[in-house]
Amino acid sequence: MSAESAHQLPPAPAPAPAPAAAAKLRARIAAHSAAGRWLPAFDRDWDAALEESRQTYYLTALHDVVRAWQGRLDTAPAVAALIASGFEDTDGVALEDVIGPRR
Repeated sequence: MSAESAHQLPPAPAPAPAPAAAAKLRARIAAHSAAGRWLPAFDRDWDAALEESRQTYYLTALHDVVRAWQGRLDTAPAVAALIASGFEDTDGVALEDVIGPRR
C-alpha cells in the first residue's frame, strides 16, 4: 500500500495581491523603459479582467493580471541581460513549424 492518501487536497491558491497592487504595478510599468509598449498592454489586460470580474463577480482575473505583470517586471532585468549578452537563439524552432501555418 502506498503511504499517499487517495484523497489529496488541492494546492492552496496563491494569496491575493494587496488592494493597491494594481496601481503600484501600473506606476512601475510607467517608469520602465518599455512603458510605451507595456502600458497599453497592461491597460488592455486590466480592462478585460475588470469586465470579466464584473460579469462573474470573481476577482481571480484581476489577480491573475497583477501576478503576470509582476512576473514580467521582475524578470525584465534578467531578460535584458540575456539579450545584451549576445545570446544566440537561431537554433530555435519556428513557431509555424510547431503550430502550423496561419489560416
